[in-house]
Amino acid sequence: MAGRIEGTVVSISESGNLVTDIKADQLADVPRDEQVTVRCDEHETLGIFDINHQQPPFTLIALVGESGCLELEIVTDSAKIMLGVRTGEKVEVRW
Repeated sequence: MAGRIEGTVVSISESGNLVTDIKADQLADVPRDEQVTVRCDEHETLGIFDINHQQPPFTLIALVGESGCLELEIVTDSAKIMLGVRTGEKVEVRW
């Protein structure tokens, strides 16, 4: 059965991650692999990663960050600057 969670970018972390209002416990039953799509504005990524991921630089990833919420990160760069996304933008997790 397909699932969907909708949220919003509520803040920007010091490192430029887009922090959403989708809490870790809302993602408890969501798969972490590539069957999950996370979309924000026109940007899309597959999977949800841990903080200790080993993804290559400049890759857009979704992860449960130090905030305890879903965050969008550009590895080694600022998602805010690279994507041009502001607070209030909608975020959708689908699987």
